[in-house]
Amino acid sequence: MKNIAFVFAILLALTGCTRVAQGEVGLRVNWDKTIDAGELAAGTVEVTVFDSVLKFPIREINAEVKDLRPQTVENVTMDDFDLTVVYNVTPSSVSDLYINKARSFHGVNDEGEPLLMQNYLTTVARNAVYKTVPKYEALKINIDRSQIEAQILAGIKAELDSEKLSTAVQVTQVLVRNAVPPAAITTSANNLVKAQNELKQSAVEVQKAEQEAKRIATLNANAGAVNYMAAQANLMIAEGIRDGKVHAIVVPADFKGMVNVGK
Repeated sequence: MKNIAFVFAILLALTGCTRVAQGEVGLRVNWDKTIDAGELAAGTVEVTVFDSVLKFPIREINAEVKDLRPQTVENVTMDDFDLTVVYNVTPSSVSDLYINKARSFHGVNDEGEPLLMQNYLTTVARNAVYKTVPKYEALKINIDRSQIEAQILAGIKAELDSEKLSTAVQVTQVLVRNAVPPAAITTSANNLVKAQNELKQSAVEVQKAEQEAKRIATLNANAGAVNYMAAQANLMIAEGIRDGKVHAIVVPADFKGMVNVGK
């Protein structure tokens, strides 16, 4: 009977153990729902027959901010704007954040584990977006994406500083996942580019026509000059004959002229 009780106790202890994994911090929840203030470091194994352990991821946590519609500098509303905020939580701050901050500040992952300050950072990031995007043109949002990310990150950090949370929460990166300008703006831009390309093509065709016209005019001018020089040569020959200065004339082999034959 004692052996059975001993084995049962061992099985109960083994099945009632919780291990805190790497990248996590644990908090022990007692049977009466009170929470111990001390954090359980990664690698800790706790016997939780009557108690439980809350495990909190603290590294590379994502806060997704989706379906925003901020206005741009032209006062047009973006069709969509999504971003991801990546952050870490200081291990020694886990107890304070979970116990003393509102539960609405935290999110939950797919495994049901609390994600400290996720909802809070989502709200802060949303506010930073609505302050940053109005400084940019709708069609240049994607071109200036890295600059916008940096400004949103700076805005989030400033808010954490003002709330004295920068030691407990460190935002490491902001990634703009999607930035869609209004469809009407995009269509207008595409039409403008098309019109500009057509205008450039027309200009090229006009330039070609002008060059061809100049070429033809040059050729015609040269032909006129040749005819003028020939006429001048003939005139000089005629004057030379008249003045008795020309004693011999070279007649081309194919010369065709009128010959007066005396009767």
